[in-house]
Amino acid sequence: MNLVLMGLPGAGKGTQADKIVDKYQIPHISTGDMFRAAMNEGTELGLKAKSFMDKGELVPDEVTIGIVRERLGKTDCEHGFLLDGFPRTVPQAEALENILSELGKKIDYVFNIDVDADILVERLTGRRICKECGTTYHLIFNPPKEPGVCDRCGGELYQRKDDNEETVQNRLDVNMKQVQPLLDFYRGKGYLKNINGQQHIDQVFSDIDALLKDLK
Repeated sequence: MNLVLMGLPGAGKGTQADKIVDKYQIPHISTGDMFRAAMNEGTELGLKAKSFMDKGELVPDEVTIGIVRERLGKTDCEHGFLLDGFPRTVPQAEALENILSELGKKIDYVFNIDVDADILVERLTGRRICKECGTTYHLIFNPPKEPGVCDRCGGELYQRKDDNEETVQNRLDVNMKQVQPLLDFYRGKGYLKNINGQQHIDQVFSDIDALLKDLK
């Protein structure tokens, strides 16, 4: 099974990726992991990526796509993969189609974990972190026993600057504008499956799992 996982910040994408990988034993391939592996292996493309990243520049599409091609050609992807963080643009999605065609593969599903923006704002702005030990809490989903105090070490909890409502809303707006053309592209290909991410975590996975069982 060859899968792409999409979702806005706070949608619960990471949780579902872990569940898919755990049950179906396919590699979870994120852009960051691919870059790190290519750099550690000292591949030509990995060194090119490093040269851009060391300067704080974005890695060009041609390098990113080359690294993706190398990664998907490895033996652990023979029975499937879960791509996370790639593609981010329609040109990248078109390049992925070409890569998979060369490898004799195709995408089975693109799962989009769909959550209303208002709920995402609530999820993202509710995060609190301990100043002392770094333990993370959520005011709604995982609150500390005593407001503002870490259960583990008694340290003061704080909200990161990028978790305030205005910053979160701006981040979501940017992400939504970027992701819409990609969703339209995959809808046109017939790969897209919108998954209701406002349900309990286990029910979200159950909905994904029901589709994956058809691929076995």
